[in-house]
Amino acid sequence: MQSNETTTFGVIGLGYVGLPLAVEAGKSGIRVIGFDVSEKVAASVNEGRSHIQDVPDTSVAALREQSLLEATTDMARLSECDVVSICVPTPLSKTRDPDVSYIIAASQAVAAGLRKGQLVVLESTTYPGTTREVLLPELEAKGLVVGEDFHLCFSPERVDPGNQTWNTKNTPKVVGGITSACTQAGADFYARFLDTIVPVSSTEAAELTKILENTFRAVNIGLANETALISDRLGVDVWEVIDAAATKPFGFMKFTPGPGLGGHCIPVDPHYLSWKMRTLNYKTRFIELASEINSEMPHFVVDKVREALNRRKKAVNGSRILLLGVAYKRDIEDVRESPALDVLRLLLEDGADVAYHDPFVPRLDEEGAHLVSTALTDDALSGADVVVILTDHTDFDYTRVAEKAVALVDARHVAPRVRGDAASGWIVKS
Repeated sequence: MQSNETTTFGVIGLGYVGLPLAVEAGKSGIRVIGFDVSEKVAASVNEGRSHIQDVPDTSVAALREQSLLEATTDMARLSECDVVSICVPTPLSKTRDPDVSYIIAASQAVAAGLRKGQLVVLESTTYPGTTREVLLPELEAKGLVVGEDFHLCFSPERVDPGNQTWNTKNTPKVVGGITSACTQAGADFYARFLDTIVPVSSTEAAELTKILENTFRAVNIGLANETALISDRLGVDVWEVIDAAATKPFGFMKFTPGPGLGGHCIPVDPHYLSWKMRTLNYKTRFIELASEINSEMPHFVVDKVREALNRRKKAVNGSRILLLGVAYKRDIEDVRESPALDVLRLLLEDGADVAYHDPFVPRLDEEGAHLVSTALTDDALSGADVVVILTDHTDFDYTRVAEKAVALVDARHVAPRVRGDAASGWIVKS
């Protein structure tokens, strides 16, 4: 086995998954070549700058100074790498089917320069069977034998943007190979720079592990959201109910409702499994139902905006609506699949005059809207017909927001509560 100093690690895709992985490997003394289709991304890394919030510029600059990290768009250089990790996007098509075109392109690039002794690892989240059915045929086309001439594994990314406790290094790493020798090779490599390795028996087991993790969250969030819809009709505060239930020391795990699901993983990943199971004539009922409920939450929030306006004898059309937070979760810049974008779209369709404030997202070019984050002044708060809290960033002064807003819809349960006829807690002030 090569030492860290003599190993070259190629990372295809320098996004939220690839760049943190590359930096962590580089910190252990492994030479890393990052591959990306974007000239801008490659140039930024080579200049010692990070484009990912969780990776500071200083980390990239330090590795550049030590000649442990470089970036390129030249995929021909993959042949220089002893280990290649594929960290490319796996979006859904408009019909909610997996789009594995980025994986196919990456596997073809790897196959073009594949040589004996290489380890190839897919980290992109996808449906069970992708590694064996999509990557393996590409890599074996040159006549090399998996498990003997080269090794192939799946090791799901477990990235939680903005998490200050769990990061690439200390989050346990699941690894499953096409053969037992592949699994061992993958586990041995990642053990060089990550704290905990969890080997599983196959690539399919590793692929399904990742899908289960995010489906678990999607389904339980769906249950919390449906409980919110039920509580609203009963005139009960759903957050009070959930907090009370969470005092049970066994048999209950706390999940909370909100404006919907966001991020690249939780709203998307379960659909990979749904698609796969449809090909096997099986309907994933829990997944479909949870998705239906979660996707309705932006509509529910907009209904609360309408209700708040109706109490003041106003229509949505022409009203000034201020959205607080458009990132999909607290204290990050990521707007991928953010439910705030759905709320924005629905309000614009109803003719509202919509502005937003988000300290992490200075510009927003989504859903046909080109907006700039507005300053969160007292005049901005009091001048809006309704203020809507969609992302619970920690630097928002929620007491000030509640005091200055004429009407307030809180989808995150963070503003001071005002009891009254809105016992369900979504409309805090009207």
